[in-house]
Amino acid sequence: MKAIIYNRTGDSGVLELGERDIRDPRAGEIRVRVEVSGVNPTDWKSRANGPVSLPKVPNQDGAGVVDAVGADVTGFAPGDRVWLWDVAYQTTEGTAQEFVTLPASQAVVLPDGESFDAGASLGIPALTAHLALAANSEGPARLAPGALDGRFVLVTGGAGAVSHAAIQLAVWAGATVITTVSGDEKAELARRAGAQHVINYRTDDVVAAVRAIAPDGVDTIVDVNIAANIDTDVQVIGADGTISSYTDDGGGQVTISTRALMGRNVRVQFILTYTSSAAAKANAVAAVSAALADGALRVGDEHGLPLTRFPLAETAAAHDAVEGGIVGKVLIDVVDS
Repeated sequence: MKAIIYNRTGDSGVLELGERDIRDPRAGEIRVRVEVSGVNPTDWKSRANGPVSLPKVPNQDGAGVVDAVGADVTGFAPGDRVWLWDVAYQTTEGTAQEFVTLPASQAVVLPDGESFDAGASLGIPALTAHLALAANSEGPARLAPGALDGRFVLVTGGAGAVSHAAIQLAVWAGATVITTVSGDEKAELARRAGAQHVINYRTDDVVAAVRAIAPDGVDTIVDVNIAANIDTDVQVIGADGTISSYTDDGGGQVTISTRALMGRNVRVQFILTYTSSAAAKANAVAAVSAALADGALRVGDEHGLPLTRFPLAETAAAHDAVEGGIVGKVLIDVVDS
């Protein structure tokens, strides 16, 4: 089968199109014919810097059709449409190949009405978004319709993939969502994702704007760049609130005013989806699956997440696009590439 493989870490030039044997599933595993592979920042970062086991197929997320089922697997049959998560974590596998064999627990049924594009856009972004939203000490541990009724959520950088998923999940769960963006184009994308309030942090007073919407402060902040945003976060977070940071976005050390947060019993929670607890990950997978079934996690320009596509042979260019900060989601068409 065709596969993208790298034998050493480095820039995108290490990615090569080659041939790889198709592996039969063992007990507890399934084999999936990958239709679409999703690219995330973590994919190019691990390719560039490791640590990874080599030779390696890149990309954590994807969607496709079950091709074969191993012994002791229930709930899946050949022909089932599925989306995949954490495929490349601590393995030599990845979704940038025609077939992938993986534990059945890392596949989730894709509703008939949803596209492979939507399935391949979940994984890292949507699970991370759920972990960030569910980190609040006041709960809930698993989002559902109505679970965030009456709460205010601030999502910084509302045009990114995780931010997009956070907006959609928070709205689905009933929250009032405020997001910050850097310009009009990204503001429109955030609105299409469902954010009720959009603030341009380059031209507006973010603290004043947020406090006008949520006078007592927001309950949860999903932050893409806590190093740059911490001063604002401290001023807008409410009592018993949580600041969830899921990436440093190139930032370094974070200096926090402990007294300002201590008096309000604020939690600062750092998020890494790979190492989250089994219970938190299970809740995230279940909630994301439910939101997808409800039609709450849509992708495409009309839903605030533009899609940029590459064929399998151009996976290096896809990685470069993500590393370069392209707006929206980068997908790789694996079948018929």
